[in-house]
Amino acid sequence: MRKAFILDTNVLLFDPQALFKFGNNDIVIPIVVLEEIDRFKREMSELGRHARMFSRMLDDMRAEGELSKGVKMPNGGVLTVELGGINPLPMELPMDKADNRILALAISIKKDQPKRPVVFVTKDVNLRIKADALGIVSEDYEPESVEPEQLYSGTATLSVDGGLIDEFYAQKRIPYSGTVREAGSLRPNQYAILKDAANPTHTAMGRYSKDLDCLVPLFKPAEGLWGIFPKNAEQAFAIDALMNDDIKLVSLVGKAGTGKTLLAIAAGLAKTVDEGVFQRLLVSRPVFPLGKDIGFLPGDIEEKLNPWMQPIYDNIDFLFGATAGRGKRGAGKGCQELMNQGLLQIEPLTYIRGRSIPQQYLIVDESQNLTPHEIKTIITRAGDDTKIVLTGDSFQIDNPYVDSANNGLVHLVDRFKDESISAHITLTKGERSKLSELASNLL
Repeated sequence: MRKAFILDTNVLLFDPQALFKFGNNDIVIPIVVLEEIDRFKREMSELGRHARMFSRMLDDMRAEGELSKGVKMPNGGVLTVELGGINPLPMELPMDKADNRILALAISIKKDQPKRPVVFVTKDVNLRIKADALGIVSEDYEPESVEPEQLYSGTATLSVDGGLIDEFYAQKRIPYSGTVREAGSLRPNQYAILKDAANPTHTAMGRYSKDLDCLVPLFKPAEGLWGIFPKNAEQAFAIDALMNDDIKLVSLVGKAGTGKTLLAIAAGLAKTVDEGVFQRLLVSRPVFPLGKDIGFLPGDIEEKLNPWMQPIYDNIDFLFGATAGRGKRGAGKGCQELMNQGLLQIEPLTYIRGRSIPQQYLIVDESQNLTPHEIKTIITRAGDDTKIVLTGDSFQIDNPYVDSANNGLVHLVDRFKDESISAHITLTKGERSKLSELASNLL
């Protein structure tokens, strides 16, 4: 039997295309939802864009029939705009609230058609609880959510014969077949630690190249990346992915202090300033405050952005200090000098829509605060010979409209895990300081 899905405002603001993601079932839009959508359509934020997109789609559907009687959608479902229900709610739920009027509509539909399954879809936790208390089936809208614990890690440990490890060191590669394949399945550009089954201290690290169908050794810069050397296996994997020109998309996920941003910027400077592979290092991050915002900031756009971009400046200044006296190209230059030469650009993501970014090393920091749609917008900006690196921690989210399971970063990792053009590494060991590591684990 066809179900009736009643959609809340927050679902449509999160994903305007949600209308088409419930199969050939019926979609009900309460008219109070249209009122709430109307309040957002003038905003220049992502919510405003989604509100306008939904309104345009609904207006286009009017050409197919009357929304009050139901309009057939391309997937076979029927879309209807319904007035509020007249069934009384408990006195604790006054009808002057939009949420309660939606619940009243759900009760009316369920009462009028008792044999028809009615499902209320909302991202509001408390509203789902209230719906359940009133006997209404409710669901969260997470079409492609991935819990952090289930996220593809990008690494694996394979127990193999010691002779294979010796062969790997001698030949600089071993075929991904026979006993190696039997030890564990690997995805393209997945990193592996080979361990001798008889002697666990006899190990090797490699990356699975799908094109060669072999495990190949990691790239290990003799002088480090701007004075930075990997402190653990995960950081060694990250450096290999960041420095590989054939890998166009790298995602680094990990808790605070694991070195995600520092390694990404060090690799970007090496590829841009030292090797000249890319024309510019472009570092960006979404603008979301931690806790209460302090309000409007004075000055021009550069002065306004300084507080938001200070973590990027801190990492670059640290790298300049690490390379001082090492004789490396770029050592001793400040951020401003690199910017003046066009080698470095630091900007927010606000104005990235519509741009084309060719031959650049693009780093998007704190990308766990982005929605899947925003991530798509960023990735599709990549021009010829551009490399994109996304870093973030799914447990440190400041955007109220995403969570650890449905943010854009985990969405990207899950979608690109089988692509030979991308690589992902989850970093778990903090290296910032002993205090930082304890705080990440205990608090």
